[in-house]
Amino acid sequence: MNPDSATNTIAVELHDIRFTYDSGATWALDGVNLTVRQGERVCLAGPNGSGKSTLSRIIAGLAAPDAGHVTLLGNNVFDDSGAHADAYRSARHGIGAVFQHPEDQIVTTITEDDVAFGPENLAIAHDDIDMRIAMSLDAVDMSGQREADPTRMSGGQQQRVAIAGMLAMNPEILVLDEPTAMLDPQGRADIMHILDELQQHGTTIILVTHHRDEFVNADRIIRLDNGRIVQSARGNTTSIPEMDESGTAQEDNPIAKSNIANGASKPTSAVPIIEIHNLIYQYPNSSKPVLDKLSITINEGETVAITGHNGAGKTTLARLLCALEQPQSGSITVNTIPVARQRANGNMQSLKRADREKLRATIGYVMQHPERQLFAETVAEDVAYGPRNQRLDEAQVDEHVSQAMALLHIEHLADRSPFDLSGGQQRLVAIAGVIACQPRILIMDEPTAGLDEAATTRVHNLIQTLHAQGITILIISHSQAEIDVLADRTIALDADRNVGGKVRDAEPGSAVESAGSKNLHTLGSGHAKGDVRENRSFMERLDPRVKMVGALAVMFSAFAIRSFWQLLVAALLTGMIVVISGVGVKQLFRSVRVFLALFVFCGLLNAFFVRSGNVLTNIGPIPITDDGVRIAILYACRFVVVIVVGVVFLATTTPTAITDAFEALLKPFAKIGVHAQEIALVMSLALRFLPTLGSEAKAIADAQAARGGSIETGTFVQRIKAMVSIIIPVFAGAIRHADNLSLALDARCYEEGIARTHWRVMSIAKRDIAAGGVVVAYVAALVLIAGLN
Repeated sequence: MNPDSATNTIAVELHDIRFTYDSGATWALDGVNLTVRQGERVCLAGPNGSGKSTLSRIIAGLAAPDAGHVTLLGNNVFDDSGAHADAYRSARHGIGAVFQHPEDQIVTTITEDDVAFGPENLAIAHDDIDMRIAMSLDAVDMSGQREADPTRMSGGQQQRVAIAGMLAMNPEILVLDEPTAMLDPQGRADIMHILDELQQHGTTIILVTHHRDEFVNADRIIRLDNGRIVQSARGNTTSIPEMDESGTAQEDNPIAKSNIANGASKPTSAVPIIEIHNLIYQYPNSSKPVLDKLSITINEGETVAITGHNGAGKTTLARLLCALEQPQSGSITVNTIPVARQRANGNMQSLKRADREKLRATIGYVMQHPERQLFAETVAEDVAYGPRNQRLDEAQVDEHVSQAMALLHIEHLADRSPFDLSGGQQRLVAIAGVIACQPRILIMDEPTAGLDEAATTRVHNLIQTLHAQGITILIISHSQAEIDVLADRTIALDADRNVGGKVRDAEPGSAVESAGSKNLHTLGSGHAKGDVRENRSFMERLDPRVKMVGALAVMFSAFAIRSFWQLLVAALLTGMIVVISGVGVKQLFRSVRVFLALFVFCGLLNAFFVRSGNVLTNIGPIPITDDGVRIAILYACRFVVVIVVGVVFLATTTPTAITDAFEALLKPFAKIGVHAQEIALVMSLALRFLPTLGSEAKAIADAQAARGGSIETGTFVQRIKAMVSIIIPVFAGAIRHADNLSLALDARCYEEGIARTHWRVMSIAKRDIAAGGVVVAYVAALVLIAGLN
């Protein structure tokens, strides 16, 4: 508790707030009154769908209510006359917000650039931004990931980056919507320590949470239900009960209610159902394996918890067991099915179609992000997807669906669209869809993350029921209390020994040190920007403007090549570019092989259409001439030059650097009305989110495949139909990402036409002048050779 932390200054004042998502048919918030003083820590609690996230967005200045009065940091942002845009903009400069889904809050593909984005929008001085980046990343224990791509990180790591981005803006009010839902225990402790530090320095904190232990240092706990504040209490772990979605109080801890805790039997056998031997898996472009010589045996009927820090490979292990990923080496056997097997030559053997179908009927997989596992028009149709793929008749399908929904108490959602549900409800629907398949093995990735206590109780009871039926269950969880009650044993991917004192089953993943005792306001020394990457290639160190102009000049001039002497010069330059790029030949070939084959084939077709020159031979009625062969070779080699130079440019230039260079090159055109800054931002966001939409499509395809969908094993026509069914959920995902992106830009104080500072200051060095000179000499050589011919 912090009894003296708050001051008399009012930070947030809400009067009679009402908010609706459906034009007043229902009210997400209905008559909310709340006053928060500067320096106070307030926790918002309540069941899923009670209005906590909506209220947090209004407090953060990211949403305006439909009625009421809102004052934020002394700014009257909303009253009877409506929203006041200027007041909202002013208030947001002092408010930071961390969302439920951190992947939508990340706007660039380099961690330090993402953290710098908010301070840049606040026009913070360059040197101060550098200091803030170091302090913020150090505070969340991500200083070693400064130049890593946050879009490729685990959910927990992304949450740390999102929090760092807000800390760098030094907000007076920090609003966090379940920031620890995906974090490991140490990560949760670190974030709570950061909040303690911030509050000691006067920051007002609004925390949405389901975790009772996070109430401890709160000044107040506000519980909402059906859009109303129904209780306010002093901060501790027991003074305020949770309520389920029907409004029934849940006075006891849900884990204490479990059947297992009351002595329910745990039927297990000594018969292995999952066997993993010497498994190695390494992410693309990673320097070391995330799973290294992993060996595990799980017996039939066991409930096993998989634990580990964020990024230790827990979700990756689940995907490997479901044959959604393939390891580099080792073997996996599931219920006698050879999921992964190594050939004598060292290559991995692909899973046969018949074995894949058996595996889909054996394993059920509840994914980490439930919204990516839903794709049907109604909840009932989504739950029925798996049973239908098992070729059951409609009566059996209906029975499976009814049983699964009854187990999770979601029968009332049967006719609702899964995309209209709250995050907690979506998770329950996703679980029901897997349970309806009645698998022998169930893998659940963070099954209770983001659930209120009532929903958590349902999931725990479900796990206990399935365990009593002899189902083998693997639970990926960060909750030690949950693990202690539900699991027969624990496999720790990042510990030297398991909970039971047994020798570890897994090699440790990448180390994540604790930031627990670090002082937020003394962090950052020794983390200068230039210390992060010392082994960059010559091409990577070039100014992106020089690289962009030079690459375009080389690529466009390739189409002017008319002779073999010009081709020789182009080949020499291209070879030099590859050498100084640091891009390995194998990596380069993997990147270009498809396009290379296509364009080389198109180039060689010229041999069949050019009629000039001497005839060398005839292929049927088609003469092949020396001019045709020469032009075919020239055209094919032109394409090689263009593709290789383009790929090297993209491989050595980050999307952020590309957009910065693009903005700088467009800046002179601002005088004639070209919005260079906005165009560059759109380009940056496109480069950032196009891969995200691709990942969304893949996640939905994986969800279909994991439930026996024909996208993986069906006929050609069935696969096409399955791919078409992905379109609607992907578009829904795109809309969701766009909405969240607009909130992220607002939370980072980005506005059209504002004067921003730039943390990455581009400057022309001697190497850039030399590189530019080489390109000019190359173009001049092509012109000279053309003149001599």
